[in-house]
Amino acid sequence: MAYRAEPPDGGWGWMVVLSAFFQSALVFGVLRSFGVFFVEFVAAFEEPAARVSWIASIGIAVQQFGSPVGSALSTKFGPRPAVMTGGILTAMGMLLASFATSLTHLYLSIGLLSGSGWALTFTPTLACLSRYFSRRRSLAMGLALTGVGLSSFAFAPLFQWLLNHYAWRGALLLVSAFSLHLVACGALLRPLSLAEDPVVGGPGAQITSLLRHGPFLRYTIALTLITTGYFIPYVHLVAHLRDLGWDPLPAAFLLSVAAISDLVGRVASGWLGDAVPGPVARLLMLWTTLTGVILALYPVAEAPTGLVALTMAYGFTSGALTPVAFSVLPELVGTGKIYCGLGLVQMVESIGGLLGAPLSGYLRDVTGNYTASFVVAGAFLLAGSGVLITLPHFFCFSAPTSKPQDLVTEALDTKVPLPEEGLGED
Repeated sequence: MAYRAEPPDGGWGWMVVLSAFFQSALVFGVLRSFGVFFVEFVAAFEEPAARVSWIASIGIAVQQFGSPVGSALSTKFGPRPAVMTGGILTAMGMLLASFATSLTHLYLSIGLLSGSGWALTFTPTLACLSRYFSRRRSLAMGLALTGVGLSSFAFAPLFQWLLNHYAWRGALLLVSAFSLHLVACGALLRPLSLAEDPVVGGPGAQITSLLRHGPFLRYTIALTLITTGYFIPYVHLVAHLRDLGWDPLPAAFLLSVAAISDLVGRVASGWLGDAVPGPVARLLMLWTTLTGVILALYPVAEAPTGLVALTMAYGFTSGALTPVAFSVLPELVGTGKIYCGLGLVQMVESIGGLLGAPLSGYLRDVTGNYTASFVVAGAFLLAGSGVLITLPHFFCFSAPTSKPQDLVTEALDTKVPLPEEGLGED
């Protein structure tokens, strides 16, 4: 256990960033690239595509709705055992899936078991990273989350190569081996004790406090609205381009353009989040507003040049809002409550992620095109931006603090025994 009065803003924290980079790649990189198994499962089990699509949907739902469980376990026992256990569950789920004889088997192995493992890894890792950084938190988040984009490039062709050479059962065995590296990622998470920790209490007390915390609840509503419209281009942009007469390959390539811009946006926004004075919520509102406007402009653009420009802009702004979205939460609830806070936010905002794509598809069926779908998606992000304006100190131009004022006051009144000098880094 490392003891600190304040986040060290470096040191072992950079190893936590490395762990978060590989962990985000092994969780969301696998999820984004798992579509290459889709055709194989349809052919192997002779089931409708709608039933096969539930495999990934169940995994995503379990990962997000199970985030509070991972947060509570991390608060009680620390992030290291929680993430290492999650890595074992994820690998075991993929291993058992390689012996599947029915879709129900895949629902339980990949959807339930691997999904539970993902729930124990992603949120605790980012929460642990938040405790190691204060002044450079946004940059650390941006660097850690670039693992999602880079792995999306690498895993899709890699998984297809594995399918061509080892069939889907052998490929799942190797994906299980990849997922086992989450255990190594968890081993890098060194627990950190901060001065404010004695103030916040256990998981139950923290959750009760958060549910009564007005700014936290408003921020959760804002992120839910943002998430509802955020993923629409990734789900429906190719179909929109096909309606405009694009060939399948150029339409799919445009998503790769968005992914490249996404990577640049994450790093640039992480640097700006630490360099610009004032609360990070203001920068998040800027990126969210720009993303909403860009989505609303998609129906207007029909020329290829305009669509490419909009997609590049969307990739940059949507990638830019991700690291600062995770950096706002410690400013609202303090680093002591970050595990439970992040878990609750992940669980509630998943509602928007699950409803956004079906709503967009419904509007397409009703209207016959994607005009209303993109306009409504942009409206959701603009509504989320409006809620962000109500957060405390939004119009303050002084440097933000990583602790809410009430926690700072209580921490000053709490006697915290300090360890000897030599234990500071160990």
